[in-house]
Amino acid sequence: MRPFDHAFPTTLAEASRLLAGAGDQARALAGGTDLVPRMRRGDWRPSLVVNLKRIPGLRGIEHRGGELWIGALSTLAQVARSPLVLSLAPVLARAAARVASLQVRNLATIGGNIANASPAADMAPPLLVLGAEVGVAGPADERRTPLDGFFAGPGRTKLAAGEILTGFAVPVLSDLRASYVKFERREAMDIAVAGVAAAVRLLPGKEGSPPACGEARIALGAVAPTPMRALEAEEILAGQELSPERIARAARAAAGESRPIDDVRGPAWYRRHLVEVLSRRVLAGLASGNLVSGDPA
Repeated sequence: MRPFDHAFPTTLAEASRLLAGAGDQARALAGGTDLVPRMRRGDWRPSLVVNLKRIPGLRGIEHRGGELWIGALSTLAQVARSPLVLSLAPVLARAAARVASLQVRNLATIGGNIANASPAADMAPPLLVLGAEVGVAGPADERRTPLDGFFAGPGRTKLAAGEILTGFAVPVLSDLRASYVKFERREAMDIAVAGVAAAVRLLPGKEGSPPACGEARIALGAVAPTPMRALEAEEILAGQELSPERIARAARAAAGESRPIDDVRGPAWYRRHLVEVLSRRVLAGLASGNLVSGDPA
């Protein structure tokens, strides 16, 4: 690891100024579970590390009116056990509880999980289907932007120079059911081979028939350059009864929309197959009221 300067700003404005001034030579430090290993390996060689841990307001989980606010420096362990998250957005708690190991979750932050822009980021698919917005603070102002469209490519977001991810605003929708399921080769300390999150708003069906789907959102992880929505699959479900045949059709569409690659975790054809299996499983669970998690049978 080459020598670097380590700054400890106490305001967002100061942190933004430091990051903007150093440009590509600066890195922001949140939990450090990705940054520090990459610096040790020599993958990243910043001349300046801007530590965000002393900035007030980047931590904490609050219920603000009709939304849940999760500060960017909230650890995944805090998200997993937060009574507010468990009550208002339980899919986020379940997803956070399955990231890496407890030791990693005690350090890793939800902001870092998204800002790293890994195609396999576990928190991205559930945040996408919940319609989350990203809080951003920059040199000029603070703003919000939809998470859908935030990713620019593997390891890249649309944050401009000097901009900092401050947290996530998650709409609290009592009539929305959501679930996330992923496949990984080990129970812990592994990266998803494929992941699927779905959220549906159910409408009463005809007597003896499956429930109808008023709205559907499906997001895929680890099977494209960025976490992505499966829009064609969503259209197949919207306004329709969630019959096994309809669910199977949507699952096939989601697999067709995915853009996986061959890598050390699995070939593209297998990951596409996993998208279909996982999509069918998560949608069937939502339709029946049995929220699912874990690996496919």
